[in-house]
Amino acid sequence: MIKGMIRLFEKKYGRGKDPRTSFGIFAGIMGLISNLILVIGKFSIGFFSGSVSIMADAVNNLSDMISSVLTLVGFYIAGKPADREHPYGHERFEYISGMFVSLMITFVGFQFLLTSVDRIRVPQSIGFSWVTLVVLLLSVFLKIWQGAVYRDIAKKINSDTLIAASKDSLNDVFTTIAVLISTAIEGATGLRLDGYIGGAIAIYIIFSGVQLLWGFINELMGIRPEQSEIDRMKEFLSSFEEIVGYHDLLIHQYGPNKIFASVHIEVDDRWDLNRAHQVIDQIEAVFKEKLGVELVCHVDPVNLYDEQQQFVHQQVKKIIAAIDPVLKAHDIRFITHNEKDVLYFDLVVPNKYNRTDENIMEIIQKNMNESVGSCEINITFDHNYLL
Repeated sequence: MIKGMIRLFEKKYGRGKDPRTSFGIFAGIMGLISNLILVIGKFSIGFFSGSVSIMADAVNNLSDMISSVLTLVGFYIAGKPADREHPYGHERFEYISGMFVSLMITFVGFQFLLTSVDRIRVPQSIGFSWVTLVVLLLSVFLKIWQGAVYRDIAKKINSDTLIAASKDSLNDVFTTIAVLISTAIEGATGLRLDGYIGGAIAIYIIFSGVQLLWGFINELMGIRPEQSEIDRMKEFLSSFEEIVGYHDLLIHQYGPNKIFASVHIEVDDRWDLNRAHQVIDQIEAVFKEKLGVELVCHVDPVNLYDEQQQFVHQQVKKIIAAIDPVLKAHDIRFITHNEKDVLYFDLVVPNKYNRTDENIMEIIQKNMNESVGSCEINITFDHNYLL
C-alpha cells in the first residue's frame, strides 16, 4: 500500500526539477495529518475518560506534529536554489531541521524517564476502558504506518531527517505498547510494572535521540565520506589509463546531493596544455555524470624519462618504505636552484602516527645525504587527505 502510494505520488508530482524536495514535503504532510488525527483522538478520549496517561501520550503526538512542521520547513528551505549568499545551495538546512527533530526526541525521552521514575516511586494502578484500549491499538497501527512511510521515502531520497522521523514514530509505538503491556501484566498478576517498563523505553528513546543528534552534528561539521564512496571515486580515477596517477583527494559535502571534490592528477610532463586540459575535462565530466560530484582537478606534471629524476625517485621510495610501508610519497621533484640541489615531495602520514614529522624528516635527510648526496629537502606532510 505504502509503495503504491509513493509510486502514485511520484507519477503525478515527483518527476519535476526537484523530486527530492517534493517527496520530503509529501512525507511532512503525511506526518502532519496522521499526528493531527492522533492528537484529536487521544485528547478527546483522555478528556472524557479523565486518563492522564492518554493525555500525556496526546502531548507526545503534539510534539510529533511540531516535528512534522520542522520537516516541512526543512525540505522547503533545503530545496531552494543557490543564491548570492549561499552559492552552494541550501541543502544543509535539512541537517538543521533534523537536529531539531533529534532534540525533540531526546527531550521527550527525558520527560518520559522522569514520569517513569515517579511511577516507580509512587506506583499507580492503570485502569483503561475498552474504548481506551481500542484507541491505543489504533494509534499503534497508525504510528507503524507513519514510520514505514518515513522509512520508505527516506530510502528513496537518502534523507537522514526522515530516518530520524521514522525512528521517532517507532519510539512512539514502543511507548504505547509499554502502556498496553503494563496494563496486561497488572490485570493478570497485580504487579505494577508501568514505571520500570517505561523507564527502559525512555532510556532507549534518549539513546536514539542523542545518536541521531550526533550524526547531524557530524554532517554539519563535515564528516569523512563512506569508504564505499571513496572507493567508487578511486575506481573511476584508475580507469583513465592515460594519466600517471592521482593523489590528494578532498571531498566537500553541502547536503545529500551537493558534493564537491578536488584531486591532483599526475600526467606525463611532455604533454602540452591542450592535451592535459582535454583529459582533465573528461575526468570531471565522468564524475559529474556517473557520481553526481563536481570535481576540480589540479595537474601535476611528472618526469618519467630523466635518469637522475628516476634515480632520486627510487631512492625516496626505498627510504620511505624502510621507515614504514604505510607512508606514501608523491610529487617528487629534484631540481637545482642557485647551484643547490633541492628535493621536493609530499608525504602522506596517517593520523596519530607514532613518529613526529620532525623525526621522519631527520631520518629521510640522513639517508638521502648518504645515497644521493648533499641536498636540501622540502617535505609537505599530508595528514588529512582521503587516499
